[in-house]
Amino acid sequence: MMNKSVSVKVYHGYGHKHNLVAYGHVFQSKAKTKQVYSDNIFVNIRYLLRLFRLKPYPHARVRLKFYSQTVYSNTAYDGFFKFEWKAEGDVVAGWHGVKVEALDENNDVLASNEGLVYVPHVTQYAFISDIDDTVMISHSATIGRRLRELFIKNPRTRKTFPEAQLHYKMLSLSHTNAQQPNPFFYVSSSEWNLYDYLLETFRFNRLPEGAFLLNQIKQLKDLIKTGKTGHEGKLMRVMRIIDAFPNQKFVFFGDNSQRDPVIYATIAKKYPEKITAIYIRNIRKSKEAETKKLLGEVKAEYQIETCLFNDSQEAMVHSNQIGLIAELPVPAERKSK
Repeated sequence: MMNKSVSVKVYHGYGHKHNLVAYGHVFQSKAKTKQVYSDNIFVNIRYLLRLFRLKPYPHARVRLKFYSQTVYSNTAYDGFFKFEWKAEGDVVAGWHGVKVEALDENNDVLASNEGLVYVPHVTQYAFISDIDDTVMISHSATIGRRLRELFIKNPRTRKTFPEAQLHYKMLSLSHTNAQQPNPFFYVSSSEWNLYDYLLETFRFNRLPEGAFLLNQIKQLKDLIKTGKTGHEGKLMRVMRIIDAFPNQKFVFFGDNSQRDPVIYATIAKKYPEKITAIYIRNIRKSKEAETKKLLGEVKAEYQIETCLFNDSQEAMVHSNQIGLIAELPVPAERKSK
């Protein structure tokens, strides 16, 4: 019998033929988090607080169903589960459904939910992008300004950087087509609490659909620390993606507000043959010289293209120059004439 107080959350997973990954959380109780897209600051604050009012279900038994296959696992102390399995047959490219069930000690189903796993087509590139201050304006280096952005705005009023959506859309079609887009992975130090919030922001701003890999879930008492930890975990998450996709060349996007340049340089040293380019948005002018020096060293030693950019137009010009995008978009002022 289903237990109405238990819930299962399944995030977008990914895979490469026989190597598949799905993950999510099981909660003992989960506050109602249906978003009301309001300009009222108090409505937005109430919604955000609810995202951090969660009671994880530790060490719960979970079962995944993928076509005719069944795989078992257990949640960690924070309710997080991760399935890694090999498919019994070839898995065609595209989105594939999975079902995850939380079980009691008698293997009766307490709660279930469905999710999707993405297997990319045999495309040349995969893109790994940070979120805060790379795609979405967040002021993540300053906790007060970061919390202000979170509290006073809803997912549809959060601002993304001008032309970032256009650049990412063009990259998703780089050397492929709309039926076989290049995969995007959005890796962030933000917590899983913000998954639905971020997913709605990205969809509303028409950014390419992709898999999110976020940081460990936090409780309400830790809200003030949101986005301030997990850089080592971010490094490991990026390396796992690279290991999971042996046939793809990778392009990284980040910013210099925190640790992205160092993280990406570290990965470039480990996988120089897998990395095509590294893009860093120049958020902190005080770190511009330091970032430029680090990227210059990566390019000189590993022949990896690098670009420190102030706006997305600058990054698009670079992508065109190195052959990632075939042609530059017509500027808006020229279109209107």
